[in-house]
Amino acid sequence: MRGELELLSILNDLEEFIQNSARVPMTKKVLVDEEKLLDFLDRARTILPEEVRKAKWLVQEREKVINESRQEAARLLEEAQKEVERRAEQSEVVRRAKEMADEIIMKAEKAAREMRLGARDYADDVLSKLEARVEKIVKEIEGGRLELKNMK
Repeated sequence: MRGELELLSILNDLEEFIQNSARVPMTKKVLVDEEKLLDFLDRARTILPEEVRKAKWLVQEREKVINESRQEAARLLEEAQKEVERRAEQSEVVRRAKEMADEIIMKAEKAAREMRLGARDYADDVLSKLEARVEKIVKEIEGGRLELKNMK
């Protein structure tokens, strides 16, 4: 900041020096004291390197901040992309798990239905055989009773 003010002061002094210098009649030219003009230029040159160095440093810092910001933005973008992919995968896993659960439930219901039908068919078969045996026993009983009646 100090260097900027000094440089502005030197430039203002140089401008005032030129405005107050003698003019060549009928032209826009001025006559200046060469030694004084060179003194202004030397004073400006001594201040400029420091200001140029500061300006270069500021540009480098700005570039550094911009690069860091770009890297951070790229990192955040990559993280966001990974999160989107992770959620998509989770969504796919959930969808597949639901499909599998639905399929398992469907198979279990089918197996239960088949078991009920099989149990009913088995019970019917057992009862049918029992009925046939009971009928045979009933016929034997009737035959035995008929023999008893005929013995009288």
